[in-house]
Amino acid sequence: MKTNILFIIMILTVQSLFGQVRTPKLTAYKQFKPSVILLKDGRQLKQPLTNIFLKNSSLLYLRGTQSMEANMDNIVSVQFDDRLYVKIDSLLCYQVDTVGNDALYRATIIDLPAYKQQLKNNQVITSMDLGDQISTATIDISSEDDYLFPLIDIYYFRLKGQYVRTHERHLGRILNKEQKRIMKTFVTMPDFSWTDEKSLLRLLKGLQ
Repeated sequence: MKTNILFIIMILTVQSLFGQVRTPKLTAYKQFKPSVILLKDGRQLKQPLTNIFLKNSSLLYLRGTQSMEANMDNIVSVQFDDRLYVKIDSLLCYQVDTVGNDALYRATIIDLPAYKQQLKNNQVITSMDLGDQISTATIDISSEDDYLFPLIDIYYFRLKGQYVRTHERHLGRILNKEQKRIMKTFVTMPDFSWTDEKSLLRLLKGLQ
């Protein structure tokens, strides 16, 4: 009976993440690089060594050898040599593509809840004492790949000059009646996904 209990627990606890890109990095760029930071008061600051922190898509800069997280409250945008990041909500997002005067933006962050759950699931119970006090012994079956950070993408539309997260609930707050009808039509299509950029761009075009 005890063996059966342990077998069931192992089945329930040993799980893997599917469909997520994973990385060993904590930053978007391999190395810190120059950027121009636009502040709310209109000032532009040139920083020689900056990066994007994947934990929360915020700005990092080097002070000596120490990485520092910038105060995001004052930041409007950050221009690197390859792309412009715009702060939307609290995230630094870059433009994926445009549709007319509107655009799709993306921020990539570490899926911390999934990462913590994955490591927790890899703690396998090897023995259990069901006496007066329940005690267990576990082993960690994590592989090197299990310590890679799973990533998730968060998308926003710039729609009629307004930034809005690409989700039915958020979009419903700013769309008119006809646009809501169009959105519902797209959402019910079998190939539509809120995490697929082609789907989102088709929806953005339909909302023009």
